[in-house]
Amino acid sequence: MGYFKDTVKGLSWVGFLRVIVRGVSFIRTAILARILMPAQFGVYGIAGLALVFLETVTETGINIFLIQEDEGIEKYLNTAWAVSIVRGLLICLFIILSAPFVSSFFHSPESLDILYLTSIVPFLRGFINPAITKFQKEIMFDREFSFKLPIYLFDASVSVVLSLITKNPSSLIYGLIAGALLEVALSFIYVKPWPKFVFDRVKTRRVISRGKWVTASGIFDYLFQNIDDFSVGRILNQYSLGIYQIAYKISSLPITEISDVATRVTFPVYRKIATDKERLWKAFIKSSLAISALVLPLGLLIFLFPKAIILVVLGDKWIEAVAVLRVLALYGVLRGIFYPMMSVFLAVGKQEYITVSTLAGILGLGITVVPFVNKYGILGAGYSAVIGTVISIPVISYYLYKIFKNQR
Repeated sequence: MGYFKDTVKGLSWVGFLRVIVRGVSFIRTAILARILMPAQFGVYGIAGLALVFLETVTETGINIFLIQEDEGIEKYLNTAWAVSIVRGLLICLFIILSAPFVSSFFHSPESLDILYLTSIVPFLRGFINPAITKFQKEIMFDREFSFKLPIYLFDASVSVVLSLITKNPSSLIYGLIAGALLEVALSFIYVKPWPKFVFDRVKTRRVISRGKWVTASGIFDYLFQNIDDFSVGRILNQYSLGIYQIAYKISSLPITEISDVATRVTFPVYRKIATDKERLWKAFIKSSLAISALVLPLGLLIFLFPKAIILVVLGDKWIEAVAVLRVLALYGVLRGIFYPMMSVFLAVGKQEYITVSTLAGILGLGITVVPFVNKYGILGAGYSAVIGTVISIPVISYYLYKIFKNQR
């Protein structure tokens, strides 16, 4: 039962951190929603789409690689840090160079300066000490709690204070910058060993080779989660994008946070017992049932009372989000239950299973989102997100069957 105790202990620490972080995030969102207008949130959303896209496309999978390695992380630490710094610099330059195009694509000249400011964030993040992966690799989630919490609180505080002063969406970016600076500092103060900037071509090639499926699955996951945002921003306007993104956060964050916590905790636990399929199967079933028991009531609450939630959390100027909030609650439940199951694929070294599963969802979303948004507006984007998730479920189930076919 050791694996289950590790899971429960990890869930308690990571869950506690996430509850506090999301509590702070909800308070921040509620405050900012009363200061900023939906169109201003849309401007920030455009910058966020560009940042996350480039971070995803250039993802090396180094953290997954370090966790999967049976040896200690020290062997690849210098390589990981060097790759991270170069990656951060490249993302920074790409954002600066692509900012005029992105601004033009979304018909949003207001987003240009925000995009330039956003370029600072990945540059700073590149200097984070990769040794922080020890928290997850060695299931030290109590230490991760004390490391991560100040960063989230600092980010939120800076965003809210500057928003009150400036009433400008750039305050959200300054919050990200402040959080990145603090994370870099704490990663060296709080974690040992310290890396050195050393490139090893052999190690770099091995990391990139091992991480190619993580990179691919990350790109597909990004597309799966953001094609609807791109469509809303391009076909409609930044006001609609602001409404849709806030509805997405309110509907899915409480639910997907549960799944994200579960994924972070179960992956290293599953990895430790990956060669014992019987124990892995039992751990998988227990974890899946526990996640479902948490996700379903939350989803039902959001589905039944969307108007009350919008009015209490955001205020009446966001009332247009009510209809799509109900649709996205269904999306959140489906993703919250099935997404954590894919941590089994990582544990057994089958990253390609995640890539194919996510690709199936992208196809469903990609085929429907443009006609649906044109016909139903932001509600159509929500419908497409649900369709994409439903299409990916049989693929996930098939790969789980392949892994566990002799254990049932």
